[in-house]
Amino acid sequence: MTTNRILVIIASSALLCFSAKGFSEESSQPNKEVIAILGTGDMGDSFGPQLAKLGYKIIYGSRNPESERVAALVEKTGNGASAMTSDMAGRNADIVFLAIPWEPMEQIIKSLGDMEGKTIIDLSWPASKLADDGYYQMTTKPSGAEVIQGWIPKAMVAKAFGTTGTNVIDDPNDAGGLVTIPIASDHREAKEITARIAAELGFDPVDAGPLRMARNIEAMMELYMVPHIQGRNTGWEFYFRRTNYWMCNRYSGSEDVDGGLSEADLANLAEMPKTHGAPEPC
Repeated sequence: MTTNRILVIIASSALLCFSAKGFSEESSQPNKEVIAILGTGDMGDSFGPQLAKLGYKIIYGSRNPESERVAALVEKTGNGASAMTSDMAGRNADIVFLAIPWEPMEQIIKSLGDMEGKTIIDLSWPASKLADDGYYQMTTKPSGAEVIQGWIPKAMVAKAFGTTGTNVIDDPNDAGGLVTIPIASDHREAKEITARIAAELGFDPVDAGPLRMARNIEAMMELYMVPHIQGRNTGWEFYFRRTNYWMCNRYSGSEDVDGGLSEADLANLAEMPKTHGAPEPC
């Protein structure tokens, strides 16, 4: 076999392998969902452009979808972004981000229809007031996310992202390290969708349990505001350090404890992206 023929065979084989690899990678890429972002304020105008960079088509829901400000945001977002009224945006999307104030929330949510099977990611600040001591006190009971789920029972509501500053949404490196996104939902699929998006944005998603745990996430939102209320020079972003100490060493420090750890939701446990890799062996 001549040297030239050998080179042709090698080149052809390499091209075939490259083409097969490219086809495999391309075909394995999931189709990106359409995301409606209801609200074009500080949170909405941070999430939209970042999600569009990831390949999601963004529809903004706004009271004034034809305003110059919203038009500028649509242009900045790119990737075929558009703006509609909130009810139309929600109905035309697969996933809905709630980035609106609490005051119009009920009216907007009930205008969406039943939203059956759609993932609703609530990152809103629920109703609150300044208490006598000057700190925020939530007035929505049991939590804003649970109230929203009650308004649209056929949808899959998840509470997430409300504990994160918009500067970190714009640039995850602004926090100086990894930022954790706790996610609470009664629906495994909604948790997994929310976790996947969080990981794509450069965050560390954590399964925070059922939707009633949104009460604790919203309490973390109150906590987030403490240094701002105090007028301090620095605030914080939340980061959960991973450890498997208690998983490797079953707690048995009292006769009142049977030595075993409960395992809730095993049949419906959400799969979280492995942002930290495999845990250290026991």
